[in-house]
Amino acid sequence: MWPVGVVARESGAGANVGAPASVRTGLARFNALPEGDAGNALGTCCAARRWIAAMTAARPFAEDADLHRAAQAQLAALDWSAILEALAAHPRIGERAAGAGREAAWSRAEQAGAAHADARTAARLDAANAAYEAKFGHVYLIRATGRTAAQLLAAALGRLEHDEPTEQAVVRDELSQIVRLRLDKLLLGLAEGTWS
Repeated sequence: MWPVGVVARESGAGANVGAPASVRTGLARFNALPEGDAGNALGTCCAARRWIAAMTAARPFAEDADLHRAAQAQLAALDWSAILEALAAHPRIGERAAGAGREAAWSRAEQAGAAHADARTAARLDAANAAYEAKFGHVYLIRATGRTAAQLLAAALGRLEHDEPTEQAVVRDELSQIVRLRLDKLLLGLAEGTWS
């Protein structure tokens, strides 16, 4: 969803009507990437190898909406082992992602709300992470962007009440939201020439 007031400057087939020029530019550059580079770029959005391969093979995308639809459909088609592969690339909520790579930088920015937690909330979030992992066997995944530490903690405590099938559905939805945000960042980076 683009900001209110964004108007396409081009018209006609394949013009990506409604998307800002930067999105159109980023998508064109993404479509033109060599296969290996496209796979590496997609890997920063989702670490599931089957998703990366399917999305790379699905290029070119006429519009960013097509990219997002394909991303969601491919995530929905993944079996749980592939979802676990994607989850393994995500740090715990409240833990600073290590490394200097793009994915680590994105994770740190996404978790900015958790980084500003007071000591009591941080300790409770650590305990909730541990309880979640003990119950479900994988990292607590949530779209942290725009959420405070208190909101992330409340969501974790609520999700601890889920049974496994319910929680797996929530995890898939949260992963889909994260992937969507990261694909937008990827397109913007490609458009601005800051992606390498």
